[in-house]
Amino acid sequence: MMPDASLSDANPEPTEGRFQCDAVLLAVSLALVLIGYVMVTSASLHIGERLFDDSFHYPWRQLIHITAGAAAGLVCVFVPLIVWEKTGTWLFVAGIVLLGMVLIPGMGIEVNGSTRWLSLAGVRIQVSEIVKLATILYLAAYIARHLRSLRASEYGMIRPLLLLVIVAVLLLLEPDFGAAAVILATALGMLFLSGARLRQFVVLMAAVVGSGAILVYLSPYRLARLTSFLNPWADPYDSGFQLIQALIALGRGEWLGVGLGGSIQKLFYLPEAHTDFLFSVIGEELGLLGVVTVIILFAVLVWRAFLIGTHAEVKGRPFAAFLAYGIGIWFGLQAFINMGVNMGLLPTKGLTLPLMSYGGSSMVVMGAALGLLFRADRETGNRDRVTGVGGWNG
Repeated sequence: MMPDASLSDANPEPTEGRFQCDAVLLAVSLALVLIGYVMVTSASLHIGERLFDDSFHYPWRQLIHITAGAAAGLVCVFVPLIVWEKTGTWLFVAGIVLLGMVLIPGMGIEVNGSTRWLSLAGVRIQVSEIVKLATILYLAAYIARHLRSLRASEYGMIRPLLLLVIVAVLLLLEPDFGAAAVILATALGMLFLSGARLRQFVVLMAAVVGSGAILVYLSPYRLARLTSFLNPWADPYDSGFQLIQALIALGRGEWLGVGLGGSIQKLFYLPEAHTDFLFSVIGEELGLLGVVTVIILFAVLVWRAFLIGTHAEVKGRPFAAFLAYGIGIWFGLQAFINMGVNMGLLPTKGLTLPLMSYGGSSMVVMGAALGLLFRADRETGNRDRVTGVGGWNG
C-alpha cells in the first residue's frame, strides 16, 4: 500500500541521465498534432477566404497555438512536481474565480449562444479548458494527502466533490454541459483508481447520472439535442442538420477517403468543420484508415499515461501517479466523446478533439498537460525495468 503522504518532494530528479523522455508518448503526441494541423488547414482554407479574405488565416493562427502549447509544455517539463502539488489547490480556486468572472455581464464573451470565454489582455480564453487541468492538479494533490482516508472512510470522496459541484454549476450556467461532464467523469475516475470504496463510488455515479438526466429533461434545448441525436432525420434542416452532415462526411470516406483536400462536406455544409467536427473531415478525406489511425494514436497516448501512473505508484509517488492517471482519463474521455458525437453515437457536445482541433485555449492547456506527463515520467525514473518499454535518456 502506498503511504498516506505524498512523496513528490523526495528525489524530484530522475536517477539516471540528465533527461528522460518517453519516446513512444512523444512520437504519438507529435503525430496527433501534425495530423491535426494538416486537417485543420484542409478544413479551414475556404472559411478563411470567405470571412477574412485570407485562406491561411486559421492555419497561421493554429501554428501560433501549437507553438504556445509547446512552450507551455516545456515550462511544465522543467518545473518540479512538488511545485504543482503545492499550488494545485490555489490554481483550482483561481479557476473557479475565472468561471465566475465569465458569468459577469460585460466580462464574458458570448459565442453561438454560450458565454464561455474571457478576454484577458486582448487574448480570448476558454476558461473551462484551464479548469480541466486545474481540477486534475487539485485532485491529484488531494488524493496524495488523503489516500488512506479515501480508502477507509465513507466520506473520503465527498469533500473534493463538493468543490466540483460548484464548478459544475458554474459551467452549466454558461452553459457548457460537455465540459462539466468531462470534469466530473475525470474526477470520479481518479477517485475510483485511488481505491475509494466501491459502494460509495456507485452511489455517487448514480447521483451524477441522475442529475444529468434531470438537467436534460428540464432543459428544452438539451432535450432537443438528445432527441435529434437519436433520430437526426426527424429534423434534417435544424436540430439534426449538423449530425447528418457529419455522417455524410464519414460515409463518403469509405475505406481510404476521397483524398486530402477533397472533402465536400467541409465546404459550408458541415458546421464547425475545423473545430468540433474535425474528425468527420478526417473520415471523409482519409477514410476508415485515417479514422482507425487516429483512434489507435489516442489509445496509445492513454496507455502510456497509465504506464507512467502505474510506475509512479510503484515508486511511492502518489501525486505523480494520479496526475498521470487524470491526464490519461481526460484525454481519452474527451477524444471518445468527440468521436462519438461525430459518429452519431453520443449527443452533440461542444468538445474539441484533443491536440487536433482548432483552438488556442485547448492547445495551450493540453500542451501543458503533456508537459506535466513528461515531468511525471522524468521524476519517477526509467520505466524499462517495470514495463519493458521505456524512453530515451539524454
